[in-house]
Amino acid sequence: MISEISILMPCRDNECYDLVADISAQAESLIRSGRPLRYEIIVADDGSTSQAVISRNRRIDALPECTYIVRGRNVGRAAIRNFLARTASYGWLLFMDSDLKVRSGSFLKNYLDADAPETAYGGYTISGDAGKLRGNLRYRYETRYSRNASAEERRKRPYDMFHMSNFAIRRDIMLAHPLDERVTRYGHEDLLFGKTLKKAGVSVTHIDNPLSFEDFETNASFMAKTEESVIMLHELRDELRGYSAVIAAADKLGRMRLMPLAAALVRILAKPIKNNLTGNNPSVLLFNMYKLGMFCSLENSKTRRQKPQNAS
Repeated sequence: MISEISILMPCRDNECYDLVADISAQAESLIRSGRPLRYEIIVADDGSTSQAVISRNRRIDALPECTYIVRGRNVGRAAIRNFLARTASYGWLLFMDSDLKVRSGSFLKNYLDADAPETAYGGYTISGDAGKLRGNLRYRYETRYSRNASAEERRKRPYDMFHMSNFAIRRDIMLAHPLDERVTRYGHEDLLFGKTLKKAGVSVTHIDNPLSFEDFETNASFMAKTEESVIMLHELRDELRGYSAVIAAADKLGRMRLMPLAAALVRILAKPIKNNLTGNNPSVLLFNMYKLGMFCSLENSKTRRQKPQNAS
């Protein structure tokens, strides 16, 4: 049973006062019920560009045991979490993405009572009006794939199915295995950290204690993030081989000598594909094809650049 915990939230350009107030209220309720608990909630603003958002989030400082730290420069998803881990006071850390929502009144208690010796992942669910969101690419993608899976399903692949949006970890483990700060672009810090935990022999306990994902960016914004993530995946391809379906598919195309064709097709068809993906009826199949083709294009460009060096 955990009796002290630092609840940590990275944040950028999103209001999270309500989420912090909800978690703080759960902690205070447990203390009033007689449970011995020491806690803190630290929100680190990673270079928000909206002064209005910063102003509204400053109300967090008035909540019990809560601190809102504004950092003027965006350092990236990995570095801001490492900063939060170093700043924390207590032996257990609970990381929460600040754009998610709590739907269980026992969310914090479930983590405190979890039988998890080293780290625990609670998962997340996809919520929202399916009718209103039927044209949203992020919603379609998230509802199709497995990060919405139950703990029973996630336990079959404990490291591959780990996600950093909602997890608890011992602080000493986090400090001994910090996130790779090369991950400055959007995406893949989850895969890389899961691989790190597996290599270090750190157990990941999967529990059913999800946060709710309800706010979905526009299709154009999600496409911009996706392109960033593919560039980041290509930069980390050696470390993430065996952990990424995109890399596995690209390697298969390479063995079949089809990678240049895949890269060329995506270049030729990029405009109509992106028109679909940013439109009102986006195709998840085209989305997956676009990611694979973009990765192949990056790999093909790297190969062409290396050929003169190999020939000399």
